[in-house]
Amino acid sequence: KDTHIKFNSEIYRLLKTKKIKNFLRESFIQKMFFVHNRLFILNELRYLYRDIKWNFYKKLLVEDNVGNPVRYFLYPKSSGNKINHVFHLCTLINQFNIDIKKIKNVFEFGGGYGCMARIFSKINKDIKYICFDTFHVNLIQFYYLKYNDLNVGFSKKNNFFLTSELKEIQNYHLNNSNYIFIANWSISETPINFRKKFEVIIKNSKYILISFQENFENLNNLNYFTNLKKKISRDFKVNIIKNKFYKGNIFKRENHFYFLAKKVK
Repeated sequence: KDTHIKFNSEIYRLLKTKKIKNFLRESFIQKMFFVHNRLFILNELRYLYRDIKWNFYKKLLVEDNVGNPVRYFLYPKSSGNKINHVFHLCTLINQFNIDIKKIKNVFEFGGGYGCMARIFSKINKDIKYICFDTFHVNLIQFYYLKYNDLNVGFSKKNNFFLTSELKEIQNYHLNNSNYIFIANWSISETPINFRKKFEVIIKNSKYILISFQENFENLNNLNYFTNLKKKISRDFKVNIIKNKFYKGNIFKRENHFYFLAKKVK
């Protein structure tokens, strides 16, 4: 989509000019990847605080200095973006009572700058994690995860494997089990034909965490994910639930949803 072409050209400019040290302060990065001082984050933080697993989530919320992220003004130990990501994970955990520490593999479609990957590095130090994204975004992920002292690279031997090549991940589901498929506002922002290339990976996962907006450009995402639910409902328990805290921004009010699933067969 035009959105991605424009964004990748901005990433290229940032890398070419070597202005990456404070990349999380760049407005175009924040627009796509980083949620900071928004009031709905306070509701997510309260939800986490009231959860029985708060002591676990509190450790995941601790923010790093790489990229110079904006700290959340009401909880400066973390950032709005990290709170947001931990909340997504908590939503999935509570929906199906998952012991997240037992997860050994994660496939993330569109990994942002690596925030969710970093969170999983704290959950399981031996995690095997794939980030599928555009090449330029993979470079940002490499910088962020490498400077957080993680085993990251462009080889399947790395704990955090970054790739933009479809051929490298097409048989992922044949070699892994017990994995989570994650796509937060990513696969929902690609053309339908491109999404279909990943449906086999989605269908063979154990858990699914997808966040999406009701519409993206000219695509009706709610219809797409409702149809996907029908396709996999024989093997999965699937819940499509409205995001009760996030409603877009003041310029564009819109419903946002979670597609949450657990394999039952």
